[in-house]
Amino acid sequence: MTLTEGIVIRAGNGMYTVQANGHLVHCRLRGNLKKHFEYSISLSNSRRVTRAKHPHVADAIAVGDNVRFAETQRGSGVIEEILPRRSRFARQGFRGREQTVVSNLDQLMIVFACAEPRLDPWKLDRFLVAAEAADIEPVIVLNKHDLIDVDDLNRLIEPISDLGYKIITTSARDEHGVDPLRDALKDKISAFVGPSGVGKSSLLNCVQPGLNLQTSDIGYVTFKGKHTTTSSQLIPLLFGGWVADTPGLRNLELLELGFDELVECFPELRAHVGNCKFDDCRHESEPGCAIKAAVDSGSVQRRRYESLLVLAGEAKAK
Repeated sequence: MTLTEGIVIRAGNGMYTVQANGHLVHCRLRGNLKKHFEYSISLSNSRRVTRAKHPHVADAIAVGDNVRFAETQRGSGVIEEILPRRSRFARQGFRGREQTVVSNLDQLMIVFACAEPRLDPWKLDRFLVAAEAADIEPVIVLNKHDLIDVDDLNRLIEPISDLGYKIITTSARDEHGVDPLRDALKDKISAFVGPSGVGKSSLLNCVQPGLNLQTSDIGYVTFKGKHTTTSSQLIPLLFGGWVADTPGLRNLELLELGFDELVECFPELRAHVGNCKFDDCRHESEPGCAIKAAVDSGSVQRRRYESLLVLAGEAKAK
């Protein structure tokens, strides 16, 4: 059986669109790839399956996966092999099962609006922690900059820029910042993530005219975005690279992280780890805590420290 290698550019309802050799093939997944098998280890008997169970992940395949498939007829096929991932952006899904949103990323374009809906720094922290935990470079894109004045924009950006992350301000309405955004996306595999209604699809339509991704306005009663994009897709960029358009995530449930792992996801805290008086310091009320001292001195933002404690409390409650 001849297998062809390709990349999954769309996934939904058990079907996967794979791009290979310049054309698209609509594939289903070989049944045994949906389960995790345990085998007998007897030396005297032939190897046999002793148990088959569903894996702890919600999706066996995600957009961005490299796969090998057998073409059954023109335009359709069966995925026979999923190649190893070098990175993945995932969240905690239904009943605690991990859901991979997109895989094999170079960077995560975390899109928030400057206004309508206004930026929620606590929610932004969740996306930054998710990127750090996955070892994917985060880039913060602040859209709708045309809706606030310069002074308010500077006040919004200052505490974020202090963290050292790259920030691009944009406006899909007047196309401000679209060129720097293109430069950041060129020749990389990126994903646009963020809350609903912040203008992710509108920005992508500006980055590559002709995409015609569906867009909609936010609800002006709740100021919450509507879920315009309902499934992830990987889009080839004419100037080089790929970008994933993902459904808006109003609540990003982080994967389970130990407390020490969570602390490492806050870059400004890393320099202080290991400098506490006690090796098992939990950075809450212990004497001689280097992180608490950094917060008290102002070298670490108190709100970020409080965000760490909130996320740690959530992880402990799971």
